[in-house]
Amino acid sequence: MTTNPSGDFDDPNNSQPQSERGPDPIRFSPPPVVLSEPEFVDPESFNRFAFEEFRKSQRKRLMLSVALFFATFGSTFLVGSGYASLQLLPAYVNADYRNVVESALREDAERRNAAPQTINDLFWETTVRGLQYATPLMLILLSHEMGHYLQSVRYRIPASFPFFIPLPLPPLGTMGAVILQGRGHADRKQMFDIAVSGPLAGLAVTIPVLCYGILQSTWIPKVEVAANMQLGEPLLLQWMIQWLKPAPAEGMEFMLNGYAFAGWVGVFITAMNLLPVGQLDGGHILYTLIGRHAHKVALITVGAGAGLMILSGIYSYSLLLILLLMTGVVHPPTSNDRVPIGWFRHVVGWLTLAFLIVGFTPQPIMIPGGETQLEMPEQDKRKQRIDPSQVDPNDVVEIQRANGTGLEDNPQAARTRSTTSTAFRRAV
Repeated sequence: MTTNPSGDFDDPNNSQPQSERGPDPIRFSPPPVVLSEPEFVDPESFNRFAFEEFRKSQRKRLMLSVALFFATFGSTFLVGSGYASLQLLPAYVNADYRNVVESALREDAERRNAAPQTINDLFWETTVRGLQYATPLMLILLSHEMGHYLQSVRYRIPASFPFFIPLPLPPLGTMGAVILQGRGHADRKQMFDIAVSGPLAGLAVTIPVLCYGILQSTWIPKVEVAANMQLGEPLLLQWMIQWLKPAPAEGMEFMLNGYAFAGWVGVFITAMNLLPVGQLDGGHILYTLIGRHAHKVALITVGAGAGLMILSGIYSYSLLLILLLMTGVVHPPTSNDRVPIGWFRHVVGWLTLAFLIVGFTPQPIMIPGGETQLEMPEQDKRKQRIDPSQVDPNDVVEIQRANGTGLEDNPQAARTRSTTSTAFRRAV
């Protein structure tokens, strides 16, 4: 049996007209399905309920993001102050501890032939020192992450609030920050804009902070003091020091203050994020520029980096290498890899990746006498800057007095002398 458009049943073997066949057979149709009252859901109520649940989850994520921000600010403050402010707090509530601190300060003043420093003066001095490092550094990290986040909001790409990672250990006090983004939502153009906005926004704050820090830092006579930590110097930092504050004479060492050290961290984090691998900003940018050819570049970069670390014995980026292997070396496809990005984005993308040349340093942190320390040629030793927070100023004074080159002969260097007691030495 077939059904014609009119709906009448027609037997192909019966040629009698409809009037001679008699009336149509009785047709039965299923009754309409009607939801009972308990099964009926009001769409408006359902949307309101889902929206409320979404708002609750967003509030929780925002509270977590804010809590991690202040925790990271606290950890960077502690590292920037050398933990001295925290160590001095018990002196305000414990008389015995206060006497020990005051005795140490008097002994330090007698050794330097200077007036003793009070606990209040030392506390506020170290507090200011910590703020000079933590405040600009958190501003740099916040600018970098907000560059990613605001672009995600612009394109309506699902993304979390910035999550900062506190690490109250020297030398940085933090492991940076991260934004979690939904995979497969952004197309090629959107991915490029989201990826490139973070480094550019971070550098917009890093460069002024670094310039101000260099102008406020000082040159001091170089002495053979065993520092606990030395910082590698990228090309950008070398050029800025030579331009803004060149060495006044031979045999001088440049001491970075808190602002300059925060700027150094900003350059280091930006350059590290621009490595063309996986989920790093550089991996996103390179994939949007050359597509699947970026996979070969990522594999070569990881292989070359692992090989150089093994051959040189420098394992500064070993943790980063492990994280990249865990999260994936190659970049996943976007929602649409065929979306054109135009010549202007190509220029901006390649210029941003070129920052690696001037901002990356193969050995960012060195420990003299440690297993990761390499013997450098004499002409390359000037490229390493000593972190002032890791040098005991009293050792500098004693050695200079023994050599007849005391700080009293150099007013500019004398102003850099810290009055912190040896009992509160900043060391790793």
